[in-house]
Amino acid sequence: MPSHWKQKVRNFFLDLDARIDSTLFSSGKGLRELYERYSTFMDRFYVGRWKRWVFIEPLSEAATIGLGGMILMLTLAIPAFRETADEDWLKKSDLAVTFLDRYGNPIGNRGIKHNDSIPLEDFPDNLIKATLATEDRRFYDHFGIDVPGLARALVTNAQAGGVRQGGSSITQQLAKNLFLNNERTIERKVKEAFLAIWLETRLTKNEILKLYLDRAYMGGGTFGVDGAAHFYFNKSVRDVNLAEAAMLAGLFKAPTKYAPHINLPAARARANVVLDNLVDAGFMTEGQVFGARRNPAVAVDRRDENSPNYYLDYAFDEMRKLVDTFPKSYTERVFVVRTAIDMNVQKAAEEAIENQLRQFGRDYHATQAATVVSDLDGGIRAMVGGRDYGASQFNRAVDAYRQPGSSFKPYVYTTALLNGFTPNSKIVDGPVCIGNWCPQNYGHSYSGQVTLTQAITRSINVVPVKLSIALGGKEGPKAGRAKIVEVARRFGLKAPLPDTPSLPIGSDEVTVIEHAVAYATFPNRGKAVTPHSVLEVRTGAGDLVWRWDRDGPKPRQAIPSNIAADMAGMMSHVVSEGTARRAALDGIPTAGKTGTTNAYRDAWFVGYTGNFTCAVWYGNDDYSPTNRMTGGSLPAQTWHDIMVAAHQGVEVKELVGVGMGQKLPPQPAQANAQANAAPRVLETKPGPPPVLTKRGADILVRVEKLLDEAAKTANKTTLNEPSKAGKAESSSALAFPENYVAAAGPDGATAPAPRKN
Repeated sequence: MPSHWKQKVRNFFLDLDARIDSTLFSSGKGLRELYERYSTFMDRFYVGRWKRWVFIEPLSEAATIGLGGMILMLTLAIPAFRETADEDWLKKSDLAVTFLDRYGNPIGNRGIKHNDSIPLEDFPDNLIKATLATEDRRFYDHFGIDVPGLARALVTNAQAGGVRQGGSSITQQLAKNLFLNNERTIERKVKEAFLAIWLETRLTKNEILKLYLDRAYMGGGTFGVDGAAHFYFNKSVRDVNLAEAAMLAGLFKAPTKYAPHINLPAARARANVVLDNLVDAGFMTEGQVFGARRNPAVAVDRRDENSPNYYLDYAFDEMRKLVDTFPKSYTERVFVVRTAIDMNVQKAAEEAIENQLRQFGRDYHATQAATVVSDLDGGIRAMVGGRDYGASQFNRAVDAYRQPGSSFKPYVYTTALLNGFTPNSKIVDGPVCIGNWCPQNYGHSYSGQVTLTQAITRSINVVPVKLSIALGGKEGPKAGRAKIVEVARRFGLKAPLPDTPSLPIGSDEVTVIEHAVAYATFPNRGKAVTPHSVLEVRTGAGDLVWRWDRDGPKPRQAIPSNIAADMAGMMSHVVSEGTARRAALDGIPTAGKTGTTNAYRDAWFVGYTGNFTCAVWYGNDDYSPTNRMTGGSLPAQTWHDIMVAAHQGVEVKELVGVGMGQKLPPQPAQANAQANAAPRVLETKPGPPPVLTKRGADILVRVEKLLDEAAKTANKTTLNEPSKAGKAESSSALAFPENYVAAAGPDGATAPAPRKN
């Protein structure tokens, strides 16, 4: 480079350096001057000594905390506002469905018939006043959240030590109805509060009130006050009087608890509270409500209308998910849905459970039960989610996860057959431990070498655990359990199924509906199916929209057909000679598995024929143990009663691996019976647990005393005193009431026969 160019470059960088230095110096000087001016200005506001700690510091902390609170609120609001992402949010809940049974007969309705809605100005004034007085007196004054009402409810509940008052405004309740569910969690309450504020910015107060009156659940499968007025009083809401309006307004708090067709005294008591609220709020005087107190509302008697509500709730949830799969261009919201339910089987299932619980529930300390009956396509023919829908709408057949116990073992044995074992493979029934856990058999004894068929028939616990170890091979038991879970997933179980050493004997929780339909894989020659209630969907005008056999998921081959046949053959022994003999059907091939969990908390029987599969569960909601109830007692007997009804008028199909059914052998007469005595009839009803009750002990003491007295009398009685002898025989006969005749229990143990109700 020429020397003069070098000088120019050097001068350029010197100039640049000087400019940078000058700029930095000037900037620093300017900033110092600015800071000094700012400090001089702020010194005018300086507060020292006590004033600073009393005023300035608290305000500063409040500002800091407030900013953090706003950021936190924004974070919490994001999940709530996601619920409103759908542009059609206002119509999302406007689904109205009329349900038919599999033969086309109406069985019930769900949803809101928004096309029949009534303008707010046509609602009776007394109904609106009763609603506001009871649910939200400051509705027209707050911004979506009633802060004074919320504070009052918190104080009242704290003083009462429980929930006595609700603090939710009408807007909050509408937000819950539109976007959320009924779960009692902090997250739901936070979402509810934000959505209430959001609704207040989008709708007017009258629009919010109208939506609330139209969409609130009012019991009896009805939504909205107009539907409730038709259901309870057989009239339009336009025509209800003050007493009826008070009863309707009382339903918002607990529609099933105060539904007049279920508990009329409770409904009238609640209506009286609503009338008190009208007076307290200043909306009416005592003289105006006096007539309604003296002449309470009379509801239509609908006690004989036994709607399959648990089934309808499940079908409606399925329908809502199905509608979301329809094209966005499809705007129809009113449907007629044909379901898979068979009302004869449904009624038989409800009666079987109620009869067993009424007769034996107290003896076994069992208060709840659930059952699902499915055909081999996965169509739910019957569902019972609990003993009383009016008392509890929680569907134990769909939403409750309970341990299946030994009824989970067929998945273990299936996995074994898939990995080289056969029904005749022999396993030693002996002690085994995985770490510190050592499973025990039901009788705390071991049988030595047994085949897989014998092990499942006798419900041996050790064998499935040893199979899980063998399936894992060199990789260990954990790998074996992973194979079992993978097979269970193929069957259709979607429960979490966490990996625990006790998984092979049913310690992981499942639902009744998944368990029932998963068993359909065995009679289906290894094809797994999806549980469903909806068979056909049509619009209100009758146009076909969706059909299961055309649009639903198709069966999938989960296991080879020969494995399914082998399993059916093994499980048929459980019914014919194992723990589920009470489930045996006369002339119908049957297979299944019982299940009993630790402390007898859950008792199951899941079984199938060539036509149907069915799962039955008994237990308690609070997870308390039953009184030694096993799967072979009430569950097996209930299953038997349901399946007898299900097969009425149905062509019995062959069960692959078992063949056609055989007639049950008659019970032989007792060997030591007298020649003229009638043969002993096989007892098919499960008796109370083999525990001697106090009443039974008292009766035995009475019997003993009467026998002693009869013996003394016989010694003193002469041949010419036949009348006294006859009296002694009569007394002895009275000592044995008919309802305490001994009968053989499910395992051969002697137990009292069922009490007569």
